[in-house]
Amino acid sequence: MSLNSTPRSERVHIALFGRRNAGKSSIINAVTEQEISIVSEVKGTTTDPVYKSIEILPIGPCVIIDTAGLDDKGELGELRIKKTIEVLDKADVAIIVVDGAVGVTEEDINIVKVIKEKNIPVLGVLNKIDELVSYDEAAQEMAKKLSIQVVPASAALNKGIKEIKNKIISLLPQEEDKFKIVGDLINPGDLVVLVTPIDKAAPKGRLILPQQQTIRDILESDAIAVVTKEHELRQTLESLGRKPKLVITDSQVFLKVSADTPKDIMLTSFSILFARYKGDLAEMVRGIKAIKMLKDGDKILVSEGCTHHKQADDIARVKIPRWLRQLTGKELSFEYSSGVVFTDDVKQYSLIVHCGGCMLNRTAMCSRIDDAKAYNVPIVNYGMLIAYVQGILERALEPFPMAKLEYEELD
Repeated sequence: MSLNSTPRSERVHIALFGRRNAGKSSIINAVTEQEISIVSEVKGTTTDPVYKSIEILPIGPCVIIDTAGLDDKGELGELRIKKTIEVLDKADVAIIVVDGAVGVTEEDINIVKVIKEKNIPVLGVLNKIDELVSYDEAAQEMAKKLSIQVVPASAALNKGIKEIKNKIISLLPQEEDKFKIVGDLINPGDLVVLVTPIDKAAPKGRLILPQQQTIRDILESDAIAVVTKEHELRQTLESLGRKPKLVITDSQVFLKVSADTPKDIMLTSFSILFARYKGDLAEMVRGIKAIKMLKDGDKILVSEGCTHHKQADDIARVKIPRWLRQLTGKELSFEYSSGVVFTDDVKQYSLIVHCGGCMLNRTAMCSRIDDAKAYNVPIVNYGMLIAYVQGILERALEPFPMAKLEYEELD
C-alpha cells in the first residue's frame, strides 16, 4: 500500500438501510455514479452487507455499505437482518431509504431508534418520488414519524442525489474536529523519530499500516519524520544534531528503545497512539488496573481487528498469555477473536486485550470499547499491556498528561 492510498479503516463509512425493494442499491449507484450494487425488482437481491471502497466527490474516500432488507423473511432472513444491524457498529453515517409508495414502516422506525441510541448521524431518503403525485407532504410525514432530516429523491431520474451528498457532508465531522494520530502533539519543523522493526507478518517491502499512517500524519503536520530500526536508534539520535520532540516505537521493542532514548525525550508507541486515535485512551489506562485483580480461572479475550498468518511466537496467542500468566501468577483462560468477529457475550470476560485497531475504523473500535464499558469489562490494547508489563507505561504516557495522571492515580 502506498502512502497516497487510503485504507478502508480511514474512509468514511456510509451505510444504507431500509426494507427490501426500497431502492437502497439504486440510491448507492446514483450517489457513486457507478453500478456498484445489483438492482432488481426481485425482493432480497442484496443478502449479506456489501462493502465498496470508493471516492465520492466532494466527500472524498468512502466505504459504501449496502445492506439486506429489514423485512427479510425466514430463518436466513433473520440472520441477514442480524448482519445488517451489526453494520451499525462501524457506520459513520446511516441513511434510511423509504419507498415513497409504501411509506414509513415499523422496521424503519425500529432501525432509526437503534441508530439514535448509538449516536450515529442519520439521514432519511424518500425514494421513488417519480411514482408519487405529490411528494412534499410524504417527505414531511416521513421526517415527522422518524424525527430526522429527509431528502426526497428519485434514483431513476437522478433527482435529489446532489442534495443527499450535501446532507451527508453536513453530518460528517469538520476537518478541525477530526482525530489526529500525532499531529496535535507536534509543531511544524519538529523532529520525530520512528523506530520500526521489520515485522515478519508484514508483506515484504512494506511497513505495517500504523507506521505508514503515522508517517503521513507527521508529514501533513509539516514536521520531519526520521525512520530507523531498534538497533540503529542510538546512532540515529547521536547523528541528528538536535533533540527530537518525540520517539515513537513498535511496542515489541519498547524496552530496548526506552533504554536507548534519553529521559529528556518523550517516548511512546504506535499502539498507544492508536489507543487514542481509534478509541479511548483513558478507558484503556483504567483497564490496566484490572490486571492486578485477575483471579484463577478468569477468562480473557484477545481480539484482533484483522486476520493474518500466525507466527511461531505470535503476540496474541503466545506472548500475551505468557506475559499475563507470569505477571499475575494465576491460571488464566484465553479465548481469541479476529477480523470482523468480536464477541456476542462481552460480560463473560474479566479482561479484553485488543490490538491497536489499525484495520478498524474509529466507529467500529469505539463500539467494541462501549460494549466492554456497558458490562464493566476492562479493556486494554497490546501496546498498553506491553508497556505495563515492562514497567515503562508511565513514561510512555508522558505525551498525554491527563492519561498519565489517571495512571498515577491507579497506584
